Amino acid sequence: MRAITFLLLCCLSFMGFSQNDAIFAEANALYNNGKYAEAIDKYESILGSEQHSAELYYNLGNANYKLNNIAPSIYYFEKALLLNPNDKEIQNNLAFAQNMTIDAIDSVPKVGFSRLINNLVNTFNTDTWAKIAVAGVLLFVVIFLAYHFSYNTSKKRIAFVTSIVSLLIACFSVAMAFQKSAIDKKDNPAIVFTQESRVKTDPNQASEEVFRLHEGTKVHVIKSYEDWSKIQLSDNSTGWIPAKDIKLLKIF
Repeated sequence: MRAITFLLLCCLSFMGFSQNDAIFAEANALYNNGKYAEAIDKYESILGSEQHSAELYYNLGNANYKLNNIAPSIYYFEKALLLNPNDKEIQNNLAFAQNMTIDAIDSVPKVGFSRLINNLVNTFNTDTWAKIAVAGVLLFVVIFLAYHFSYNTSKKRIAFVTSIVSLLIACFSVAMAFQKSAIDKKDNPAIVFTQESRVKTDPNQASEEVFRLHEGTKVHVIKSYEDWSKIQLSDNSTGWIPAKDIKLLKIF
């Protein structure tokens, strides 16, 4: 009975993917014919079936860009970049979309030792650092066994040093994996979706306004309270914005 249920689920999943592929092809045809709004509807119907891909978000970004929909185009390009961070076409099109935004916010660069550590941690993602750590441990075990069973003094010395280096690499990679995981958890980007939003000093409408943001601007959410989100900009400015005015990027 379980086998039959599993087969039925596999068949339904396959049918769902096939249907989405057909819709994706229809959406691409509409896009190529300049029917961008209709293409967007088709692409979004695929998202409704909870199928996500960098290509889908990239095409949604392009279609919205053609219609001068600033916030949605940036939002979808950013989501595509989350799934495929090294894609040059996504990076270039995102840069074009960002040129349509009003807000010009400077970034505060990291300097010195902080910059070095930050660049090192971001060299790989958490999974890659973890894989390096596992490989280091396995290498340590293999070389340590070779050291233990070897009777040649020079070989034992080389094996001992190599095993210690492997262990140090494993420990370092574990530390980097935890650090990268902590950075990713703190990183909660969002895009402003309203034409203009007033950012306040406190999470209530009666508080003082500190600055205004416009559609398409990228912010980082650092705290939430009721219907408000505390945000930080790339220049380290902070304030409270109505949660309805922004759309989180890491929600798929």
